[in-house]
Amino acid sequence: MREKFDREVILEKPKDRSFGHFATPIAFSMAKELRKSPMIIAEELASSFDEDTSVFSSVESVKGYLNFRLSENFLSEYADWALSNPDNFAKQEKNQKILLEFVSANPTGPLHIGHARGAVYGDTLYRLAKHLGYDITAEYYVNDAGNQIDLLGLSIALYARENILNENVEYPESYYRGEYLEALAKSALEKFGKEIFSDTSRYKELALWAKDGVMEIVVKSLGDLNIHFDTFVNESSLYSHWDRVMNKMGDGCYEKEGKMWIASQAKGDDNDRVVVREDGRPTYLAGDVVYHNQKFERGYDHYINIWGADHHGYISRVNAAVEYLGYDSNKLETLLSQMVSLLKDGEPYKMSKRAGNVILMSDIVDEIGADALRFIFASKKSDTALEFDLAEFKKQDSSNPIFYIQYAHARINTILKKSTITKEEVLASSLKGLDENADSLMFDALLLPEVIEDAFNSRQVQKLTDYLKSLAAALHKFYYDCRIIGSEDEVKLLKLFMLVALSLKTGLSILGIEAVEEMIREEEL
Repeated sequence: MREKFDREVILEKPKDRSFGHFATPIAFSMAKELRKSPMIIAEELASSFDEDTSVFSSVESVKGYLNFRLSENFLSEYADWALSNPDNFAKQEKNQKILLEFVSANPTGPLHIGHARGAVYGDTLYRLAKHLGYDITAEYYVNDAGNQIDLLGLSIALYARENILNENVEYPESYYRGEYLEALAKSALEKFGKEIFSDTSRYKELALWAKDGVMEIVVKSLGDLNIHFDTFVNESSLYSHWDRVMNKMGDGCYEKEGKMWIASQAKGDDNDRVVVREDGRPTYLAGDVVYHNQKFERGYDHYINIWGADHHGYISRVNAAVEYLGYDSNKLETLLSQMVSLLKDGEPYKMSKRAGNVILMSDIVDEIGADALRFIFASKKSDTALEFDLAEFKKQDSSNPIFYIQYAHARINTILKKSTITKEEVLASSLKGLDENADSLMFDALLLPEVIEDAFNSRQVQKLTDYLKSLAAALHKFYYDCRIIGSEDEVKLLKLFMLVALSLKTGLSILGIEAVEEMIREEEL
């Protein structure tokens, strides 16, 4: 389509399917350039398709819009190909290398529910990109330097002194809490002996040892949510390159009042920012600067960060550093993940004291399952606040969207098993000659490739969950409205249902969710 018009073409799906499968307002955008009315342009464009019947059965001009109806041959042949090549359905080959960084929580405690949102969003983007054929790397940046790591050592020592050595301990204003400290403290006692808990000069040593144990907890929690990373980069490993990076920035850094500053205001930031304090300690921003230099030195085509919404102010600062380092900041894209509010039966979810006054991601996975949590967090734009009730996603009925989608897939498998027609006979049948409702369901099932590309390009993964909900609803309605087993068109309808199942299974897989083959309690739907 783009080649024919020599420009990007926006395709819309008419609410009224009688207008066709797609429509485009392209004639309106060409009117000024061609100095003609959109209606005349649309009529001329429509006539240019008269001889092209391989894809479209009709192209019509309606009030300046171009309406396209896909041909029966094209739809049935595409469906045949998809069912014959299920592993390649909706896949492409993109010639671009992408580095995607997400989660990157401090290795000082288990992941909480806020981390989970960015984790699911990042992993879903990663899966979308992989399916589209991008050469993409999922990376976790381990913030294992700075005050937060020192605080980990202190927190373990305080816990051990009070709960293992039975000492009276006076806790400072800031320290880490949580059940995970118990296992770390006991392991530290075996490895170092009790003396390390009273020797403040060794708290750094204790912390650096303990952060590896925390990362094991983090990686396991992510794995339980079906999230895995290709690479891990430790912040502590980067500072040996700091002097080189500072020199590379040239006039982008300067000294004032005993501190080192980055001249970020000249690049669009509100103010210049400190990267090295008076005592020589680097700021949080310094770690970002050296890390992004390392990223760009690895030579990817595009870089995506997923940060918590509280890091919004860092975007312009890091972009400024990238520019001073000699790179194109347009290649760096930062997406934000908003906070999450949890309810349980309509009431605010109570935090666990054992978790240290946070809601642990692992607790919610244990309560509603990884599939439900992934679906919830993928179902709304990541940069908008999210509130959900756990009780809603434990229901085994149509009010629970993940149950509703899974049941559509399971329902199809049940129908296929009930039929006496073999799978080979079904696949050999033709999808031509379907009625309007069946044709509409086939078109909906074949939209998955477009949805996947749109979801990734717009960075709005909820477009995939919306599509799956819509397709499941269409399937359930068709099932209730139309007899399948024993009907005159049974073999065609079974093939149609196999196509819907393929789209549901492929879409769920991209969401990190395995499609269910069998379910019970059909009466609730």
